[in-house]
Amino acid sequence: MKPTGKAYALLTVVWIIVITSYLFVKWEGVVLTLPILTLFLFASLLYKPVLDVKVKREVSSTRVIEGGEVEVTIKIKANSKINSLLVQDLVPDKLQIVAGKNWSVFSFNGDEKEFSYKVKVPRGLHEFLGIRIVYTDPFGLFEEDKVIEIYDEIVGVPKIEEIITPYITRGTKVTVGPLPSPRLGEGLEFHAVREYHPGDPMKYINWKATAKSGKIMVNEYESERKVDVVVIVDATYKATRIFDHMMRAAASILLDALENGMSFGLLISEAVPIWVNVDYGKRHFFRCIDVLSMAKPDKNNLIFYQVDHLIRTKIPPRAQIVFISPFLTQESEDSLKLLYSFGYKVVAISPNPYSLWKPREKEEELAIKILDLKRKARLKRLKRYALVIDWDVKTPLKSAITEVLKL
Repeated sequence: MKPTGKAYALLTVVWIIVITSYLFVKWEGVVLTLPILTLFLFASLLYKPVLDVKVKREVSSTRVIEGGEVEVTIKIKANSKINSLLVQDLVPDKLQIVAGKNWSVFSFNGDEKEFSYKVKVPRGLHEFLGIRIVYTDPFGLFEEDKVIEIYDEIVGVPKIEEIITPYITRGTKVTVGPLPSPRLGEGLEFHAVREYHPGDPMKYINWKATAKSGKIMVNEYESERKVDVVVIVDATYKATRIFDHMMRAAASILLDALENGMSFGLLISEAVPIWVNVDYGKRHFFRCIDVLSMAKPDKNNLIFYQVDHLIRTKIPPRAQIVFISPFLTQESEDSLKLLYSFGYKVVAISPNPYSLWKPREKEEELAIKILDLKRKARLKRLKRYALVIDWDVKTPLKSAITEVLKL
């Protein structure tokens, strides 16, 4: 136990009385200190607690879509009598308490108590590191303050919206899949009737055409192919204002790829790049979502060098690239041009960071307009190398994609 501020104040009074009595040789004044000293004696001997306390935290969900709410319950069991105990859960800074309180004061007599509160969860990893308990004696002279280390975490995952697939289908790889391709082969879309060649499947014989021509004729279909989709996210710190929107766009693209049965990979261009290899399936999708949930803007952005390295080592040939960036830096522009020079088909989704800016002065409004014009000029140049989608983040991504595909 340690003295409180009140205890220090009373001890200061005691010393003042003692010093004053000494200076004026009035030792009778020392008697005035006896009640205070007696109070300290009682508090230290009779109200010294045995903090035999067990604390547990229960979280209703460890994964929640950003903006969702999670209920946190704190359970406390004391094996001894405690007159007054403050219990406070140490809530991560970015979590907003929307209902209840993250602390409460209880009296215990060997029983169990609990309290609950709700938090609103933004995107990201949020770590609960401990629960603080504080005991103060009835006189407010001594207290014991300690943190019980109990770790829990909540991950806010990006919101996902339905989108229109913006990929171009040329240059797909030769495997069966859902995207139409001009190559001929096994598929669903009828293309033509031709004469039978050795090796053609018997199920494709067109018996009516065979009867009319006197030759064995078969149906020919347009092949359906899959693409490898690689999503590249420009994690520049200049995109901090719209970074969550970029994560939502990436998650939506990945879900679209999953639902279409395509393989997909992910690059987050932080200072130490996060690369998720191209793969299939739901488990792979959720692994990518976890990466998107925890990504942060980075000042040491080296996207050009990262893309250059991955082109030569990891990104599959003829992959479909979805490049998500506000394109505020020369490095991001050069990265897209590099992908084009290697023959990749690129869709550039560019969330506009200035669409969320609310200027407070005319000068600020003018500066934003100039910066936005500079960005639009860069996007115009990039249209030579990619399908560019300029996205006002106040509108759905689906609308932005639809508007560009109609042109």
